[in-house]
Amino acid sequence: MSPPLIAKKAFQKVFVTGAAGFIGSTLVDRLLAQGVEVVGIDNFDPYYSPQQKRKNLESAFQQPKFQLVEGDILDQNVVAKIFADHKFDIVVHLAAKAGVRPSIENPAIYFQVNVEGTLNLLNQLRKTPQTRLVMASSSSVYGNNQNAPFAETDETSKPVSPYAASKKAGEVLAHSFFELYGIPMSLLRFFTVYGPRQRPEMAIAKFFHLIQEGQRVPMFGDGTTARDYTFVGDIVDGIQLSMLCSEGFEIYNLGNSSPVSLKHMIHAIGSTLKCTPEIQQLPEQPGDVTLTCADIRKAEKCLGYHPSTTLEQGLAIYRQWLNEHAEAHASMEQLS
Repeated sequence: MSPPLIAKKAFQKVFVTGAAGFIGSTLVDRLLAQGVEVVGIDNFDPYYSPQQKRKNLESAFQQPKFQLVEGDILDQNVVAKIFADHKFDIVVHLAAKAGVRPSIENPAIYFQVNVEGTLNLLNQLRKTPQTRLVMASSSSVYGNNQNAPFAETDETSKPVSPYAASKKAGEVLAHSFFELYGIPMSLLRFFTVYGPRQRPEMAIAKFFHLIQEGQRVPMFGDGTTARDYTFVGDIVDGIQLSMLCSEGFEIYNLGNSSPVSLKHMIHAIGSTLKCTPEIQQLPEQPGDVTLTCADIRKAEKCLGYHPSTTLEQGLAIYRQWLNEHAEAHASMEQLS
């Protein structure tokens, strides 16, 4: 393997937005275990159970090096005060309105949070140009790309949902601040992240619940649509590697580079649960893409990123987590 192309830098104090979420809380726990001081912000949006999000931070709340601000990145005064009170080595921006289909129903809030919220952070970062930014984007920016695997240089100007458009707009906005103010930043395009703490409406979480309850699993389309399912531990590895190597302006795909069809994923969950899924076939849904597949060669070469968790391994870990966290079942039941 070629050595990383970017000089690595250590960090001692990190600001994490969306700290109580699925990926955010997993990163927070990892950083605290490594002795890093972490300040987080989360507004506990009721998109899904705020109680589940608080549970995500149960361990972090016991750590003296963790501080949580309950606030919204849309509040300029809150964001400004955080930057006034702390000097950060790096900001990891994970807060966002997620979900393709809800974005079709209410696109305005997606642009407010994902673009205006990002702008509030960038306006503070331009005052402290030594502070680096790692920002979550999404594989959804590739739209219905037919050139698999998707490379960072591929077309991203044709999103098929307001969510995807808002994430692309965030990328473009961030680039403008890099050009104007030289803020060092890495933008990470995540590919279908799953695992412990995932949102209860996400496909894997929802299907686990339905199969366990003996209910029919909705399969939109013929089951051949495929996603590059990536275990949350591998994603957090990639985030941390990009934190160490954030210089200039770079975009990286973080995926597993092994797409799995919807039908295969449903049966893999059934196998994990030792149940035979009963499938309800439904028409395709607007905003869905047929395939996601990450070209991760750039992340491998520049960051040393190497995802190692197979779908079967990840599903087994998720099942164990579900068995140990009854409240996750309760959260999913409310959405069924």
